[in-house]
Amino acid sequence: MTISEILSNNKHSIFTAQPNESVGEVVARLAEHRIGALPVVDGKEVVGIFSERDIVYGIAKHGAAFLAKTVRETMTAPAITVSSDTAIMSGLSLMTKRRIRHLPVVEDGKLTGFVSIGDLVKHRIEKIEAEAAAMRDYIQMA
Repeated sequence: MTISEILSNNKHSIFTAQPNESVGEVVARLAEHRIGALPVVDGKEVVGIFSERDIVYGIAKHGAAFLAKTVRETMTAPAITVSSDTAIMSGLSLMTKRRIRHLPVVEDGKLTGFVSIGDLVKHRIEKIEAEAAAMRDYIQMA
């Protein structure tokens, strides 16, 4: 099972942020789409992640002035990325070790997807439930 399986079932748009945007603009986008993070893209290259965690740290450090700063000044960089052929369990392990909740999916230097820990856990649970149901069916047939 690879990240590509999740991407093939996930038909959501990928929202991004630009490094020169203001934090206030990007915070509004996060709220509008009810999401927790955005990959920060400069041209085609993923240069960082801007997340709720960055907002909390920024407001604690700078107060309301934080909203006028640029994403480049406040994002988490460099971005930790995966490719679509990364195993789901490897992605979960990476997220756990690095204490992150989002992974940009990059192919040939270009952003092709964005997955959250929730996406990976949901997929894994669905697979385990399907295996359990198949096992129950097998036992009942025996």
